[in-house]
Amino acid sequence: MKLDSLIQRATQYEEKTVAVAAAEDHEVIEAVAEALKRNLAKFLLFGDKEKILQIMEEHGDLANHEKLQIIHTHSNASAAEHAVKAVKLNEANVLMKGNVPTATILKAVLNKEYGLRAGGVLSHVAVFEVPGFDRFTIVTDAAMNIAPDLEQKAQITRNAVGIAKSIGVDTPRVAPLAAVEVINPAMQATLDASALTTMNKRGQLTGCIVDGPLALDNAVSLTAAEHKGIKSDVAGQADILLVPTIEVGNALYKSLIYFAKAKVGAVIAGAKAPIVLTSRADSAESKLYSLALAICSASK
Repeated sequence: MKLDSLIQRATQYEEKTVAVAAAEDHEVIEAVAEALKRNLAKFLLFGDKEKILQIMEEHGDLANHEKLQIIHTHSNASAAEHAVKAVKLNEANVLMKGNVPTATILKAVLNKEYGLRAGGVLSHVAVFEVPGFDRFTIVTDAAMNIAPDLEQKAQITRNAVGIAKSIGVDTPRVAPLAAVEVINPAMQATLDASALTTMNKRGQLTGCIVDGPLALDNAVSLTAAEHKGIKSDVAGQADILLVPTIEVGNALYKSLIYFAKAKVGAVIAGAKAPIVLTSRADSAESKLYSLALAICSASK
């Protein structure tokens, strides 16, 4: 599967509006320009208007585009607040982080008065196009939850399943990862994986197939699973890799990008609207894929 297919899918829905907090960023403006070129969405850009216009000069007559509006704010905190409020008031359907610290935008998202909390866990969901694989590889959670407990892992799974369904994976296969495939009382990841598997079988986790614990090789390689004699509806063909801690997720995420040369789009799920919370180091292409993913999620 190619991430370009998400862009095509996103353009088939009713047009959405994206609120960008602190849009004065070259990669963000490049992604916005490409998104407008592909009729992906409309945009509300919050931030330093003069700096935004200076960056836009590199992209022709972008500032006068009919599907783009710039709203001047005096600080990053103000930009984040206004962008979140735009989503809260249904003036926008997706929130996107620009050149603003993650802590600043999350503070606005979690604000009790105007924020976007939906009562559950917010989690990072990354969709990878990995060379040599004919399906998307979804990794969660690589950026938000440090050491989630069982209930948090269940909610993280639900968030990822929702994202997977929004991009056409009807019954996602979920592999809770661990270092081994057997339950070991000394390894909490194996206990949680087993519990999640049981919750799935008993109807507490629906819309997906969960089986674990599985080591990474057995989750993604049928050959490895067969070699170890693992018979499962998930082993060797997992759609979602549920990591036990943020360190595992972060290392896996970056390994796929830097070693496997994978492409990625990612969102924060679990809020009242999808959030594009890419790193400032992410490419414009990655930001574009993340936008497409968020629009698909907002349209599901």
